[in-house]
Parts: sequence; C-alpha cells; structure tokens
Amino acid sequence: MSASNLPRAWLSRLPAAKWLAAYEARWLKDDVIAGVTLAAFAIPVSMAYASLAGQPPHHGIYCYLLGGLAYAAFGTSRQLVVGPTSAIAMLVGATVAGMAPDDPVRCAEIAALAALVAAVFGVLAWLLKLSALVSFISETILTGFKAGAALSIAMTQLPKLFGVPGGGEHFFGRAWTLAGQLGETNFVVLGFGLAALALLLAGDKFLPGRPMALVVVALATAVVSLTSLGDAGFATVGDLPAGFPDIRPPAVRLRDVDGIIPLSCACFLLAYIEGISAARTLAARHDAAIDPRQELLALGAANLAVAFGQGFPVAGGLSQSAVNDKAGARTPVALLAASITLSVCLLFLTGLLSNLPTVVLAAIVLVAVRGLIDIPALRRLRQISRQEFRVSLVALVSVLLLGILKGCFLPRSRRC
Repeated sequence: MSASNLPRAWLSRLPAAKWLAAYEARWLKDDVIAGVTLAAFAIPVSMAYASLAGQPPHHGIYCYLLGGLAYAAFGTSRQLVVGPTSAIAMLVGATVAGMAPDDPVRCAEIAALAALVAAVFGVLAWLLKLSALVSFISETILTGFKAGAALSIAMTQLPKLFGVPGGGEHFFGRAWTLAGQLGETNFVVLGFGLAALALLLAGDKFLPGRPMALVVVALATAVVSLTSLGDAGFATVGDLPAGFPDIRPPAVRLRDVDGIIPLSCACFLLAYIEGISAARTLAARHDAAIDPRQELLALGAANLAVAFGQGFPVAGGLSQSAVNDKAGARTPVALLAASITLSVCLLFLTGLLSNLPTVVLAAIVLVAVRGLIDIPALRRLRQISRQEFRVSLVALVSVLLLGILKGCFLPRSRRC
C-alpha cells in the first residue's frame, strides 16, 4: 500500500465510516431530537458533576461537548453517551483537591492532565489488546465499591443541602463535621433543596427519560433571580464564561504532580468497566454488537479530546445513554446534534445560569447517585455466598474509610 493511501485506509477502518456509509436520511429526525434531548439532560448534570469534581461548572459541559464528538468517531455503540459520571467525578474531586489545595486553576490543570494520562492508558490498552480489563474488578467488589462511592458522594453534597460549609476528610470525617454544623442550618436553603429533590424524584418516576433536571434548574434560577429569596443566603454558580474552551494541552507536566498515575489508572479502569457495561446493555437491547477492544481506543480518544479542552476524565454512562436511547437515537449523529446544541448554549445562554443555586446541583447529584446503591444485588450476594457478601462489604467500608481512590485498589476476590 502506497503512503498516499494510508490515511484513506485508516479512515475506512473507523467505526464512524461504517455507520455513516449505511446511514439513512429518515434517521436524521430521530437523531436530532435525541441529541437536543440529551443536551437538555447534560447541561445541569454535567455542571453538577463538575462541582463534584471540584471544577468550574462549565468544564462539565466541555466534557460532554468534546468527549461525545470523539466517541462518535471511534466508538462502536450507536447509543452510548460519553461524559462525566458521578463516581469518576468524586474520585477526581477527592484526589485533586489534595494535590493543589486552595488553587482552583492548578486543580483544573491537574484534572485535565488526569484525563490525558487516562487517554494514554486507553491507547496502550488498545495496542496491547487488553480488553480483558473488564474482568479486572469482579462484580462482587464493584457492587460494594459503587455503594461506598454513592454514600461518599452523598456526604459531600449534604452540607450544600443544609446550607453549611461542611468539611472533613472521607465519609466519617465529613459526617462528624456536618453533625456539628447542623445548628447553623439555613432552613430556606434546606427547604429549597428538598423541593428540588422532590421534583427530580417525581420526574424520574412519572416522566422517565425527560430532562426534568433542566426544568428544575430553570425554575430555581428564575425563583432566585426574580424574588426576594435571592437574599436568603443562597450560594450560586456565578458568572460562566461564554464561548468554547481553549484547545491546548494541560499546563502542568507529569513529573510536577505526585499521585497522578494512580488517579489516572483508577479513572481509566472505572471508565472502561462502566462504559463497556453500558454499551453491552444497549447492544443487547438493539440486537447489535460492540467491539470491546475498539472501545478502549474510543475511551482514549474521548479523554484525549477532553484533556485538550480543559475537562476531566470521562466515561460512557448508563443513565445518560438511557436518555439518548429513550429519546430515539439511531446512531452517533445524536452525539453530534447534542454537541451542536451545547455549543449554542455555551455561546449564547451561559448568562442565564449565573443565579443557579448550588443546592440544586447538589440535589441533582443526590438523585443521580442513589442508583449506585444496588440493595437487591447485595441481598442476592448474601443469599448465594456469605464470603462474597463479606468481600462486597469490605469494598464498601474501605471506600468510606480510605476514600474512593484507595478503594479502587483493594485485594481482588477469587472470582477476578
């Protein structure tokens, strides 16, 4: 093969080339509707997860914008959506904060570097054909880990719900600090947050697949902006910069940040396990097939794009993918439509969000992470094998005691 034909040969092997060649015009309407619906879901959720990761809210939108575009080119699932997820956001937030205390600019650069190193792991795993990484963490450990992560995430958000500063390290330290601050509860903020929680839960139950979070965000912003409640001590997201992110590499180098390799490795492993599980679920629903090895490259490409766009590590998540699927997505053109919609919002609508109360973002996170606690799975483990149940509990308690990062590297159960 001549050198001039090499780029064409590589492009022909991209998954995007295959599904575009078979694309039918009648699918476009469904994909566009799904993309707009996905963007409506992504805006409030990505801002909430960015806050959880200790990043500026708009950086979460950058993650969906750039990660989705890269996955559309390299991924093999037609409905999977790549963006911030709760567990990875918590992992980044809890770890990066200790690497650059009281320096939000450096924290953002370290988070982008973590995405870049995770991208390198993805490409290396693809080159070495390591798609068997999906079995690196057993379902037993993963069940306990997710439950522990959910409780840890919830504890970081409860101070915002009560309108107090919070503090402490890991679950029990945060719980102790919160208990000591309950006397300072801002009951207006608490009532507002509980109302947001009630609306979000009602939306999940009665309007599944609809962007209820966006409705709650719009209502909350309007109430705080137009009524006297804005003077009741609400913390808000503040002014968000309009426009696209600067496309550049992270401003910190690998040798400048201790602990970046374990953080990036944990993010990559969690992202691949979460993404491949969601992709397989969607593929089974549509009688389709995915390529586990190609998904490694797609994950690497998505994190590379995010790293150059001031984001933080991303993954394919089941909740956002379910929104995309239920909205009627036929192909990754839905991701392109979502990215275009997000671009319009970044250019023209960021000013509308400056009065969004952070307690609403906390409510969105609390509703999102409740699905990580799989009580039926824990009950089944207890019935099937007391030993496996204990392993799961060890994973759960270890995350609560040691934090999410150290909880990722527990001894493996015999089923790994």
